[in-house]
This record gives sequence, C-alpha cells and structure tokens, in this order.
Amino acid sequence: MKIVVAIKQVPARDSLWRIASSGKWIEEADLSYEINEPDAYALEAGLELKEAHGGEVVALCAGPARVAQTIREALAKGADRAIHVEEEDPRALDPLATARLLAAALRGEAPDLVLTGLQSDDLGYGQTGSILAELLGLPHATIVMRVEKLDGGIRVKRELEDGWSQLVEMPLPALLTIQSGISKLRYATLMGIKKAKTKQVRRVTAADLGVAGPEGAPAASVTIERLYIPERTRHAHLFEGDPREAAAQLVEKLRFEARVI
Repeated sequence: MKIVVAIKQVPARDSLWRIASSGKWIEEADLSYEINEPDAYALEAGLELKEAHGGEVVALCAGPARVAQTIREALAKGADRAIHVEEEDPRALDPLATARLLAAALRGEAPDLVLTGLQSDDLGYGQTGSILAELLGLPHATIVMRVEKLDGGIRVKRELEDGWSQLVEMPLPALLTIQSGISKLRYATLMGIKKAKTKQVRRVTAADLGVAGPEGAPAASVTIERLYIPERTRHAHLFEGDPREAAAQLVEKLRFEARVI
C-alpha cells in the first residue's frame, strides 16, 4: 500500500508575529517553523496504516530550502522517502496553484492513498486537499477522524456538525483530508533520526514538473493584498427597566444579534 502524505511547513505558534513593512505578509526574520498540525496527524494516520498493512509512506512537501527540516522530521518519524518541490515563495500560491504543483509531483507515483491535513495553520484555506483530489481524479472525503482498511477499499469516519459523524466506505485509490486529533502523535526516536539521513529525498521544481508560470511557479488566481491586526473594542450595553424587561431584551440580543441561542 503506497501512501503519500502532503505536509506543509508553517510558522510556529509561539513565534513573534509582526506584519511586514509591505503589509502583505508577516515579518519572517523572527519566525521559527514547524510542521502544520493537521498534516502531522495525516502523517501519523499514514504511518499507522503502513504498520498495520505494509507498504510505504512518501512525504510530499512544497517550499524553500528551509522545509528540509520538516521533511527530515517526517522521515525520522517513519516516512520511507520524500519529494521536495522547491518553491521559494509558497505563500504566493493559492489552493489551486498549490494543488496543481502537488498533482504534477505525484505524476508517476500512482499512490493507493493520498492524505493531507484538513487545512493549514497559517492561511487556513481548507481547500487544497479537495482540489488535489479533483486534479488527480480520485474520490475523496474530508474532516476524517478514523481510517480502516477493507478488502479493496477503506472505511472512514467523518466529523459532522453538532457532534454527529458519518461512516463512508470508499474504493482505492482515494484522497482524505485529516482532522487534528485523529490519534496520538509519535515522537521521532534517536534511531529514526539517524535513519532519516540516509533516506531518499527527490527534489524537483515547477519547471521540472512542467507547470511553471511566467515567474517560475504555477500562476495563482488569488493574491494577498493586505494583512492587518483586528481592532479590539469593548462595548457594554445596559438594559433598562425591571428585571423581566431586561431579561427579555437580553434574550433578544443573544438570539438576533449574537446568534448564540
């Protein structure tokens, strides 16, 4: 069973966040980076399936040279090899452009299962996995909380609203976007870290894959024009009248303005 796990490197949550002078992105000089949390759970799901049913896990990551750290982490945890799509400015790619890049990198791999995180912690589009499935012509399921291997296919548990869930049986090959919390994440062992140094990492560019645009990367249809910090305001509302009238006004505000009841 060949499992490809798409992972992304994102700024660490405890980094110092400042908007760059351009106003279009954050200041990267003071950032540290880590694997995107939902992608870490996708990797764990792939490794557990490999341990139970055999095969290999291939980590797929697009980004500049610094993503080699995240790739090594995936290899140290148990991925068998990796594909590094070299892209100097991955934030400039929208979900469609990113999916096109990943789909081109998977050409010739013929995986049985492709796993991605539900969404990224930095941009949070939550669309790349679904678009990738469409480009690859694969059936897909989103917000997956559990994966079981069946004869000729898989059964997945999807998270729905209000505590509901859905069980879906799907044929292989397929693509799944994984929700955080699907299982307990493992740590890389010392032996795993040593083995990661000898594992294969195939490096390709958009030009190598035949999907390069005028500036060397797939053309994006969405651009970030401005980032800003939301203004924090405090607003208090005093209800007049007797307690019964004040309570009725409060319920009306909660129901029609706050929409929490």
